Amino acid sequence: MRLVVDHRTAYRFSQPQERLVQLLRLRPADTHDQTVASWRIDVSCDAHLRDGRDGFGNLVTMLYAEGPIDAVEIAVTGEVLTSHSDGVVRGAPEPLPPAVFLRPTPVTAPDTSIAIFAREAGGEGMLDQLHRLNRAMHDRFSCIIGRPEPGLTAVEAFEREEMTPRDLAQLFCAAARTLGAPARYVTGYHLGEWHEPTPHGWAEAHVNGLGWVGFDPCAGLSPQEDYVRVAVGLDAAGASPVAGSRLGEGEEQLAVDVSVTGGD
Repeated sequence: MRLVVDHRTAYRFSQPQERLVQLLRLRPADTHDQTVASWRIDVSCDAHLRDGRDGFGNLVTMLYAEGPIDAVEIAVTGEVLTSHSDGVVRGAPEPLPPAVFLRPTPVTAPDTSIAIFAREAGGEGMLDQLHRLNRAMHDRFSCIIGRPEPGLTAVEAFEREEMTPRDLAQLFCAAARTLGAPARYVTGYHLGEWHEPTPHGWAEAHVNGLGWVGFDPCAGLSPQEDYVRVAVGLDAAGASPVAGSRLGEGEEQLAVDVSVTGGD
């Protein structure tokens, strides 16, 4: 499948900023089932861009801009060719051992209720357990498309009846780790039936003998050729598309718009 992505992030400041430093996780890597045909990042102000990789193997771009800056837009456009993979990730850069992703973070730390829910999902063997967990989350929680509530933990999200894709994915990571499966958060794009205002989020868990497998509790299924995989982390913050700092007074307004179209 050929997927066309248009992702725009716009910042406006109430007072001019002296300097911006941003880390952009906005470039997908080639894998066995994902080939980047074209990809570019454009910035609306005079900025220096430097490409590299972070500790998780994600392609990153550092953005440095000197002020005064009243507003800036970061525009990403690209085409990616994908193929059916049954959710198994092959050929992605993997600089870290899977056991690293057993580590909880403040927002993905589980409690007893999450561990019981994961265990009661059932299944024989780790792969079956994870698929059952994915479907159980899809059946229990409604997926809502909107901007995630900042700082919501997996424990807090578990008490709700509906969640954003980010919160569902972080909850899946917390639950999967209680089963002994290394799990990580994934950010990217999805050609879904809904229009998401931000990049999509899902999870991957490691199964011995098979490798990393994707799970999207929003769909209750594994990601297929209608997904573009961009970055991974221990939680959503670790795979955030844009992160950084600014030097200057005043307040910041953020607007994000994502469009994904596709065809054969």
